[in-house]
Amino acid sequence: MEVSKHSLSTKPPVSLTKLCFLLTLMKDTQKGRIRLMNESMSSFKPDLRISPTWVIAAMAVAGVMLGLATQMQSNLANPEKAQDLALLVFLLTVLAWGLNQWRPRLGPWGVVITLVMIVYWGQQWLQAPSFLTLFVIPTALAAALISLPAALLIVVAETALILTSNTAGTEPLITSLVAIWAILGIMVWVYRPIEHVANWAWAYFQEAQRLADETHERRGNLEQALTDLAQANLQMTRLNILAQGLRRAAEEAQRTKEEFVANVSHELRTPLNMIIGFSETILQSPGAYGKKIPPALLADLMVIYRNAEHLSALINDVLDLSQVDAEKMALTKEQTQLEEIVEEATTAIRPLYSSKGLCLELDIPENLPSVFCDRTRIREVLLNLLSNAGRFTERGGVRLRVWLEGNEVVVSVADSGPGIAAKDLHKVFQPFQQLDSSIRRRHGGTGLGLTISERFIQLHGGKIWVESQEGLGTTFFFCLPVALPTLSGDTLLRGVTPGWEFLQRTHPYTGTKPVVQPRFVILESGDTLHRLLSRYWDKVETAAVSNLEEAITELSRLPAQALLVNEPSPDKALEYLNLSQQLPNNTPLITCAIPRLDELDPLGVSVRLVKPIFRETLLAALDQLNITAGTILIVDDEPDALQLFRRMLTSLERDYRILLARDGREALAILQDCRPQVILLDLVMPDMDGFHFLELRRRQPTLAEIPVVIISARDPAGQPIVSRMMAATLGGGLSVSQLLAGIEAFTKVLAIPGPVGDPEPTTTLPG
Repeated sequence: MEVSKHSLSTKPPVSLTKLCFLLTLMKDTQKGRIRLMNESMSSFKPDLRISPTWVIAAMAVAGVMLGLATQMQSNLANPEKAQDLALLVFLLTVLAWGLNQWRPRLGPWGVVITLVMIVYWGQQWLQAPSFLTLFVIPTALAAALISLPAALLIVVAETALILTSNTAGTEPLITSLVAIWAILGIMVWVYRPIEHVANWAWAYFQEAQRLADETHERRGNLEQALTDLAQANLQMTRLNILAQGLRRAAEEAQRTKEEFVANVSHELRTPLNMIIGFSETILQSPGAYGKKIPPALLADLMVIYRNAEHLSALINDVLDLSQVDAEKMALTKEQTQLEEIVEEATTAIRPLYSSKGLCLELDIPENLPSVFCDRTRIREVLLNLLSNAGRFTERGGVRLRVWLEGNEVVVSVADSGPGIAAKDLHKVFQPFQQLDSSIRRRHGGTGLGLTISERFIQLHGGKIWVESQEGLGTTFFFCLPVALPTLSGDTLLRGVTPGWEFLQRTHPYTGTKPVVQPRFVILESGDTLHRLLSRYWDKVETAAVSNLEEAITELSRLPAQALLVNEPSPDKALEYLNLSQQLPNNTPLITCAIPRLDELDPLGVSVRLVKPIFRETLLAALDQLNITAGTILIVDDEPDALQLFRRMLTSLERDYRILLARDGREALAILQDCRPQVILLDLVMPDMDGFHFLELRRRQPTLAEIPVVIISARDPAGQPIVSRMMAATLGGGLSVSQLLAGIEAFTKVLAIPGPVGDPEPTTTLPG
């Protein structure tokens, strides 16, 4: 019985029941056949012999005829003896018949012995020497009724009787002896082959009977096994129904969790942005509100601001952790020099160390091999370790070492802090675990940094661990596999002799055939869809092109499963669908639209900011664009956000003129009359969202030059990818079967609960 890895079989065990019934019927038929064979073979050898019943009947008839003959013939020499002989024949016949009825196995012996006695006493009473020649009758009957050895025994007994008889003359004796031994030879000549065949048949019958008994036993075992299998199948069906219910419940729980995670970014970051933004503005520019703010109020606002920052960090960590646990954390791996990542992390962390008077020592050897990793995630791991070391160390410093160990690069971060007790080491990488309740109050932190770091290292195929002694500091280690060395052309061609003659294989290949991976040609202006497939489908071959001509060339060179077109514009997507007949090999064409933040650069986006946005962050973005004065258009559907950004900008003590719009349509109307120096744009808005606004703005040359700063609660690294539409076509048209199969497949995919656009790493591809 075969069970699928994704779901258990739900087919009822009807076929097993029918099979059991057929086996039972075959078993009963086989039993009857074996019984008949036993009965037939048990009478096989006796059937080769003459039945003693007919001999007894013949003897009775002979006795009656002898008695009648003595009555009718008056010229007999000794009629009284003839009558006595007739009576003796009749009586011995009756005794032989009774013996045959009482003991069938002794019946033939009784008949033969009776005939021997009749012949012997007949010769004695009648004094007829020629009567001895009748001994050939019991000899022949002994071979026919019993066996050849029995006939030999009877001949020996008859020979003894002949030799001891008082017959005058030797000629009758010799004649009788020759007759009985001759008839014995004849019977041997006749019955010897028959007995040989009978013995051969009997031996084969016994072997067949043994095999039949063994087969019967095996059939019984098979029947029992099938019965057990039917019961197991029934139990499996019940468990399958239960498993399906549990799977639906788990999918619903997972869907709810993913929806919550997807909405946390916008639903929590938007109000949190108000708290942090207003608190920061009041604390840094209290004069913007006109009146002097009491110091006690500023102190309370500082508490609010500090805890809001902590909540913001906690939200980011929870989002990262949920993505890693759901195995949907997309890594952008590339060949990276670890020295560069260390330099970026140490540069970012040095202000913390300088403020506490701590030293940061680096020990990095030269000529380290490159590492195939996501540099952003590894930099985050280093920042977490260096930040923890700096926060928990009051005197001394931190030493960061990097060295090569086998095929791995090992990194250690050692501090001179208070250390960790041995009993608490197992809690270090557990989420929301901090070893002392006062640690968060004194040092801050969410308790998720090390947990997320461990997940990131594990996603790279490495490991992370900690060594510490209380009072002697703590050392964190993590290792990453290095990139495989690239073989040069000379190395690849080593062992290959130019000019070798090609020989056709004469025997079929018996080794493991290579797995053919599905191949897709991707047509898009950027690389969003290409990177998406590369991240989540590790067994897919992709080829990226930028226009339809390149796609046709690539498909002509090597066929593919389909041409995937990522086109956000529905009009252009429809044009591609109409041009599907130009594709070679009748290749299917599938279009989708993925408006992701990574592809906002072609739409004229200059800076991307993720809420909560601090005043310094906004100021740095404006300085990056060299905008120190002028008109700023803020587009956001949240009135509180408009007020917050307006307050932030007016508190910067710069000559900014602020314009407000609640959606993209209102912003376009303002842009018809005014040309701001920069646009602060939210992406998620009703009526006309930020993506549609950017698309329409790009089509107008007078507006396309205005820089745009994205201010959205969407996290570019954490938001699920969403495609507004998906369409598929085939150049040669779709048959009825293809249309129905396509509708069924699309219906099944679209009916799966879960956030739209969530990539499924376990998706099975055709081909």
